[in-house]
Amino acid sequence: MSYPRKGEKQISELTNGIVDPVLAKRAGINTTLLGCWDEIAGEDFADCTRPEKIAWAKRSGPGMDDRYQPGVLTIACEGARALFLTHAQGELIQRINSFFGFHAVHQIRIVQKPVSVASKRSRTPPPLKGEAARKLAGMMEGIEDEKLRAAIQRLGTAMVWKRR
Repeated sequence: MSYPRKGEKQISELTNGIVDPVLAKRAGINTTLLGCWDEIAGEDFADCTRPEKIAWAKRSGPGMDDRYQPGVLTIACEGARALFLTHAQGELIQRINSFFGFHAVHQIRIVQKPVSVASKRSRTPPPLKGEAARKLAGMMEGIEDEKLRAAIQRLGTAMVWKRR
């Protein structure tokens, strides 16, 4: 594993810097919560749930104090597993709050919807022939790593095949 050189940043750092403010504004969550969701939800619910948003309570208004109010976390859950999630709400709220390090969520709202993306089974493109094969081979000149070379070969073949 190579570490970034001085002054260089990993792509995840850059994208989190861009995505986090948008998620925070629109959904009240951050990429860290999404990235750690499998650990928070546990093995029973990691594959069938996804956090959607946190609705924070309104704090301003006449007669209202400015103390922090915990929010309501909306979780997408697949089908009948929502019933089991309903029964495990208390434990899940405790896990979420321990993740945040403070009493961030006081309630969970469950929405039934598909969570896992159905993977489309696409067929493997046939090997390139003729001019396209020569052009791709020319682009890959100088690549010594066999795994990298094979990955670029697959990518190039798929791109040419998709255009047709």
